[in-house]
Amino acid sequence: MKSATPKVLHDICGRSLVGHVLAAAGELDPGHPEKIVVVVGHAREQVTAHLAETAPGVRTAVQAEQNGTGHAVRMGLEELGGAVDGTVVVVCGDTPLLTGATLRKLASTHTGDGNAVTVLTAEVPDATGYGRIVRDGASGAVTAIVEHKDASDSQRAIREINSGVFAFDGQLLADALGKVRTDNSQGEEYLTDVLGILREAGHRVGAAVADDHREIAGINNRVQLAEARRTLNDRLLERAMLAGVTVVDPASTWVDVTVTFERDAVVLPGTQLQGATHLGEGAEVGPNTRLNDTVVGAGARVDNTVANGAEVGPQASVGPYAYLRPGTRLGLKAKVGTYVETKNATIGEGTKVPHLSYVGDATIGEYSNIGAASVFVNYDGEAKHHTTVGSHCKTGSDNMFVAPVTVGDGAYTAAGSVITKDVPPGSLAVARGQQRNIEGWVARKRPGSAAARAAEAASREAGGES
Repeated sequence: MKSATPKVLHDICGRSLVGHVLAAAGELDPGHPEKIVVVVGHAREQVTAHLAETAPGVRTAVQAEQNGTGHAVRMGLEELGGAVDGTVVVVCGDTPLLTGATLRKLASTHTGDGNAVTVLTAEVPDATGYGRIVRDGASGAVTAIVEHKDASDSQRAIREINSGVFAFDGQLLADALGKVRTDNSQGEEYLTDVLGILREAGHRVGAAVADDHREIAGINNRVQLAEARRTLNDRLLERAMLAGVTVVDPASTWVDVTVTFERDAVVLPGTQLQGATHLGEGAEVGPNTRLNDTVVGAGARVDNTVANGAEVGPQASVGPYAYLRPGTRLGLKAKVGTYVETKNATIGEGTKVPHLSYVGDATIGEYSNIGAASVFVNYDGEAKHHTTVGSHCKTGSDNMFVAPVTVGDGAYTAAGSVITKDVPPGSLAVARGQQRNIEGWVARKRPGSAAARAAEAASREAGGES
């Protein structure tokens, strides 16, 4: 990956690669799997810390030396105390497109056929780099899995590949791992050798073929990472559209696996929906909008906006070119308009902040109007302070609200005012210097200028001169 980030921690669609695999494994059956162990080696401190934060119920086993896939599984079993009764499913940490449905198919085939081991396979257009599935010509049974580097020319022509995903009888697996040898080109313990060991011992080796070969694709570089992201994104958008969401341009729309929708939501081109974002029924988002951990209420409209940790109420309107920062809460039919930034602000039902304003650390009541170019001055250089504006207030353009300050219900403030004191309900606050006109100043201070000539011409016209 040519990265300081361990491969399995690279992110697609709001989850790490290993996070996607764990999500699929968690869908094996209700109540299963009973235990999950992640084998960690390279950069294990980072991987373990990530798992502790995102999957606290998962155990880890350390593979201090990377001596092959068979060795890794032995370390996992040792974490569980050795041989395990029942079925052991082994998956790779870099296959984010694997689904719970495919793992359930693997487990069901394994149990139903009475296999000692069942391998998940797939037919792929290009098998380069993958282990090949070698079958018995008469029965079709799996006789071996041959790694690409160890395969003959005829074996490399096989297009059915090993996914690296297996279901084992737990007791037989533990016994066979003790018999795996290292006489191969890498000097490693191959998990795939277990199949031959079990077969020679007279046990049944079977296979379950994945319906879509893309599910088993491993990630080894950033090109493959981008391809997997595109595939998963398409899958998520298809699911949303089949559930009643309109996605106008899927090619330019990106969503995380944790995003949820209600029917008749509309997503316009150039939109990114991330984290725990939720679009309510009939909400319309975009174009060119990025929402992270943001709830958009039913019938709301969010246009050309960036929002993070915000809540947009039903039928509210946001944008274009708005920025909603964490703690923003918009009530029913509230409006945040063009070039408005909000942070830690509650804006009540029907209240409007239409233009060119900053509202931070504030509570605004219902059906108030905040004039253009207003700033809620919340920071004194050391601490943040709160501003409260009541309901049915009308504040003038170019107002500064120097917190902490309260504007009472039904109050007005004059344009150009700097509000530093509380305004009682129903009052008009005027906080600006008196205007003074110095006549003739331009003629005296800027003689001969364009402004002086224009003023002279206006004076002549006003005096009736021709």
